[in-house]
Amino acid sequence: MNAALSRLDARRAEAAEQFRTLGVPHRRVEAWKYSDLRVVADAGAVSNAGAARWTIEHRSDDVEFIDLSSGTLPDWVRTHLGALKSDSVMGAASLAFAHSGFALRVPRGKSGDVRVNFASAGQARVLIVLEDDASLSYVETVPGGLEGLQNIGMEVRVGENAHFTQARTALASVKAVQIADIAATVARSGSYRLYSGAFGAELSRLELKLSLDGEGAEAHLAGVGVLADGTHSDVTTHIVHAAGNTQSTQLFKNVAGGKSRVIYQGKITVAKGANGSDSRQTAKALLLGPRAEADLKPELEIFADDVKCAHGAAVGDLDVDSLFYLRARGIPEHEARNLLIRAFLEEAVEEIANDDIRASLWQAVEEALPRAMGSHS
Repeated sequence: MNAALSRLDARRAEAAEQFRTLGVPHRRVEAWKYSDLRVVADAGAVSNAGAARWTIEHRSDDVEFIDLSSGTLPDWVRTHLGALKSDSVMGAASLAFAHSGFALRVPRGKSGDVRVNFASAGQARVLIVLEDDASLSYVETVPGGLEGLQNIGMEVRVGENAHFTQARTALASVKAVQIADIAATVARSGSYRLYSGAFGAELSRLELKLSLDGEGAEAHLAGVGVLADGTHSDVTTHIVHAAGNTQSTQLFKNVAGGKSRVIYQGKITVAKGANGSDSRQTAKALLLGPRAEADLKPELEIFADDVKCAHGAAVGDLDVDSLFYLRARGIPEHEARNLLIRAFLEEAVEEIANDDIRASLWQAVEEALPRAMGSHS
């Protein structure tokens, strides 16, 4: 027990040293070239951000829960917490400085669902462990109107033939800096699904590093973003096909109005010997005005021969012919634009199999669209 605790203490000390050495990421760091965190937060603001408030709004009986601020942590928490590294300095900061958070474990063969609300600025750490043949639906909400720095670090371990679904919705907070850093690993025949709804902040970044470690492992990521004037949203992913016969898909669609900025950076690495890997990534953005900006950067790094990998990115405005077609049939311009934008986003939203999660994300989109469209000039 003491050895496990010592390992955890050593990981936290190592993370603190990593943050002190590298400092707050900025635009001269390649992975952060589009999101200069140093402009809105210094090292003191990060290390002294305090504890984020969170609420478990629902938890199934079969899901074990541990509050990380409690004095006694079980062996499985001490063994796994901080052991998965995302390579992100902000992930290291959450491990080093977070005094808030929780751990969830789903035992072998069990299933459950959890709903979480992160209701304030500050730092928190989350650990999720799915044992073999387990499944978990994890719904996470960051409410709108927050102020200050929020930095949430998460580790996810998906066992053999286990299935994890994460739905994350971060509502608009123009005075907040929102960082979410996720490190995940998926074992043989397991799956990880992420559905993201990003509605912007002063600076918002979702960073995910996911390793497919066993044959038959899958990752499916889909997300939408609707940004109004002055907001920023960055989704940065890195999926590693560490084993052969693994599959991943990514589909992200964003709408930017006013002087907002949307970023997608998606890197796929196929390791040597990971033959049979199949990966596809697509990112598209609609710019509703001349001041909006989109930076889309898909990337492939392939060290195996027998693979299928494809990527694509596109940025543009609404199709003028489609807009004319709708207006010619008596639909007012504002309504026609709304219909076309909704149709553009639909492919990504319809990826969500759960009806309640899909309806909740559509509601957030409908509430955000008037602000994005109203700031298009």
